[in-house]
Amino acid sequence: MSATVSGRSRSILIKVCNSLLSNTAFALLPKPPIFQCSHCFNTSSSSNRKCDYLEDFSPLKNLNSEDAIISPNERRRIILGLGKLIKKKQGFVLKRFSRDFRPFLLVKIMTQFENRHGAFAFFKFVFREESDRIVKSCCVACHVLAMHGFRIIAQDVLSWMIRRIGVSRGQDLMEFMWRGHFGYESDFSVLDSLMRAFTNVEMDSHALQISRIMRGLGMQPCLSALSILFKLLLRIGDYGSVWKLFRDMIRKGPLPSNIAFNVMIHGFCRKGQVQTGESLLHLMNKFQCEPDVYTYNILINAYCIHGRTSDAWSWVDLMVKRGCTPSNATFSTIINALSKEGKIKEARDIFDEMQENGVSPNTIVYNALMDGFVKAREIDKATDLFEDMKNNHIKADDVTYNILVSGYHKYERVENLDNSLSYLNRSMCGPLSDYSWPDVTVAILCSEGRTDEATKCLEDMLKEGLPLSVIAFNSIICAYSKKGLETKAFDAYHMMMKYGVTPSSSTSNSLLTCLSRNGKLLEAEELMHYMIQNQFPVNKVAFTVIIDGYFKIGDVMGAQRLWAYMKSKSISPDTVAFSAYIDGLSKSGLVEEAYNVFLQMKNKGVFPNNFTYNSLIAGFCNVGRLNEALKLEKEMRQMDLIPDLFTINILINGYCKQGRMKYAIDIYTDMHRFNLVPDIVTYNTLLSGYCKVFDMDTADNLVYKMYTSGWDPDITTYNIRIHGFFVTRKMKKAVLVLNQLLSSGIVPNTITYNTMLNAVCSDIHNDAMILTAKLLKMAFVPNIVTTNLLLSHLRKQGLPQMALKWGEDLRELCLEFDEVTYKILERADCDVKARGDQGVEEDAVYISEEGFFIDFFMHLTYDYLCRNKFYSSRRKIKSGSGRSCNVEQPMLEVNNFREILILGMVEEMSQTYRSKLNSFSKFHKGLITTLSTDAQNEKKKKNL
Repeated sequence: MSATVSGRSRSILIKVCNSLLSNTAFALLPKPPIFQCSHCFNTSSSSNRKCDYLEDFSPLKNLNSEDAIISPNERRRIILGLGKLIKKKQGFVLKRFSRDFRPFLLVKIMTQFENRHGAFAFFKFVFREESDRIVKSCCVACHVLAMHGFRIIAQDVLSWMIRRIGVSRGQDLMEFMWRGHFGYESDFSVLDSLMRAFTNVEMDSHALQISRIMRGLGMQPCLSALSILFKLLLRIGDYGSVWKLFRDMIRKGPLPSNIAFNVMIHGFCRKGQVQTGESLLHLMNKFQCEPDVYTYNILINAYCIHGRTSDAWSWVDLMVKRGCTPSNATFSTIINALSKEGKIKEARDIFDEMQENGVSPNTIVYNALMDGFVKAREIDKATDLFEDMKNNHIKADDVTYNILVSGYHKYERVENLDNSLSYLNRSMCGPLSDYSWPDVTVAILCSEGRTDEATKCLEDMLKEGLPLSVIAFNSIICAYSKKGLETKAFDAYHMMMKYGVTPSSSTSNSLLTCLSRNGKLLEAEELMHYMIQNQFPVNKVAFTVIIDGYFKIGDVMGAQRLWAYMKSKSISPDTVAFSAYIDGLSKSGLVEEAYNVFLQMKNKGVFPNNFTYNSLIAGFCNVGRLNEALKLEKEMRQMDLIPDLFTINILINGYCKQGRMKYAIDIYTDMHRFNLVPDIVTYNTLLSGYCKVFDMDTADNLVYKMYTSGWDPDITTYNIRIHGFFVTRKMKKAVLVLNQLLSSGIVPNTITYNTMLNAVCSDIHNDAMILTAKLLKMAFVPNIVTTNLLLSHLRKQGLPQMALKWGEDLRELCLEFDEVTYKILERADCDVKARGDQGVEEDAVYISEEGFFIDFFMHLTYDYLCRNKFYSSRRKIKSGSGRSCNVEQPMLEVNNFREILILGMVEEMSQTYRSKLNSFSKFHKGLITTLSTDAQNEKKKKNL
């Protein structure tokens, strides 16, 4: 190199090499967008940035380097291009340009680059000032580039300038270009370049203005430019301008081509106006345009997106009749749609049929069918398909890898995973290019749960300048989102934006899912609006995620608002979106509205699946409309959808709620006809039904049958039986079941506690002492149901003033009341007004032993809530200080502290209820005796 480089250029070359070898703290990229949520994108850069030798080649080096917006790959292109420029003994040009921004010198440097991308990157690097002088100089450079045959680079430069100076100065730039083009390029050339530039930066009004100027001068806009403008206008929804532009083409030329028609058909189909797309297809013949395979594929894809796969297949028949041969994209679209609908058998049939018709499936078709098998839990068939792919010498790609890894990882097929990875490793020089292997490496680490290592690996690759696509970033974002690590997911997104990687729909869906799972639905909706405004790909999955999140927190109006907004954006819901919306409405009790949406779904040609029908059937059963539920179950079978275990359990539950146990048992015995085996939910549902009709003997027989079928009772089974025995006044059997629960090792929950407490408060006798002792031995975790239960029993015992007093005390603890609480307190207030009570002391005169008992448990509940609030506040303070805190939930255990606590409460209560102290002391002595006896028995068991 030293032999070919002059002494004057040697110092410049050294600077270029130093820039190439310097730290890879590449020139800054566009600041990540900021939206108003808890994640503000921190774009501050380190103040200790190392010296950048590339700055010496910019005439505007003294300006803020943040204006040099280039990516790492662009920086590398610039450095390599400048090195080759110096080899050609053109270093003096760089030196002169570094002193003054001159358009002719800029053009000379840009034209010496070997490719368009390097030349454009250099222009972006040096264009740091937006003054009129610099803008005019760049306009001259554009004219010179066009004159020398570099019109595409000139259009890139114009687009970048317009994007930087903004809409307000767009008119000035038009005037600069028009006044200075004489002597460089023709009128058509400059206007065509301006039209394309304004279209590229999505300034539709300026692009339309240029087209009108061209018409006024008697010129016809270029077809390719008009096609790009059509695409822009359709994306922003300016249909009036689309049709006006189309009429001008018909009247004044140029006549629309296949490309123009395809752009329009695709634009209308993307907005959900499939009928308009069909009409345009039929119109093509009038303008000597014949629909090609791309035209048909656009419509076929649109029908598949809307769930109308049968209509899509009819278009395949039509294109074959018209002599147009379907492509791999045609079949892969339909196979992919059928797989997503769960119709994997039909997808396999089409896969076989395409080979019979002489169309060899490619990697995309194999991937679509393989993905369908994985989602249908038929991982063995997916593996067979992968082997068939290898035997037919079809190259696997990184999508194939992702499908297999997700399937093998989900079903723990470690051996198959190792085999497929070794195959991909051997084929690295073939299907997996250098550009995909970094993505694969990151995806492997994420699939193994080593997301932090994947992030570190990605950062190292970026520093080394290795190219990574959106796949690598999506793997990390998706992995963090699934774990609920919101901050880390957004950190990966910030890095993605920093390195100029455009987000995909998968990026949006992962981030929105993470926010929704963490309950931040308003922030999720705000992020979605931001992404739509900035033309990020946001599909119906994003809307479905947030709508489902709103339903889960009970915000029906929020879900309905977002559903209406989705339709206003011409985003057509698919089967999953419709099913999620119908399920949310049904669970919210709006079963009529859910059924209307179901009818709309069918009218639009979107076929419901099992989940859709199950949601509606459950909705009708919950409101007691079993006839409508049975009609839907019948319709479900007519649609070739076999009722699953969820369907059967829903219908059994519907009959059990109405006490129609004969019909419930009939469905239970007919399950074998559908090759279904009863599960624990089936048995618990039937058990609950028998308990509601007080048939405890049959319930016991059902429990025995459950044991023989291989199902062990769970906490729900025990709670149902305990409640059933309490309702039928069989207290000793209830205690026996409770003992079985404790001895089985199953931890009682709040439902167990509330069920027993309700029974004890309703029927005070000698067994109450045993049950109370067992209650106090269990985890004492009251909730709003507990407080409602105790307040209601106080009122029923004729102690309304006491109920109001406890209500006030609980309100001071900031306990959230529900509708039931407020109704109880309202009725208690009415009772007080009717009796004319003046205070709690008057209630003490009328208090009974039952009232003492209930008040005693209210003291325990209040004490737990007080202490729980104290520990929660301490936990928040310590968490806020950044220190770890492992405070367990306080609970009462069988020890001396429990007895001291009870004695203390009795002394406190005795001051208010002196007249009833003797009767309560009897209960207290029996309680303490029972506790002590149980404690001694437990010690004996441990010693044994």
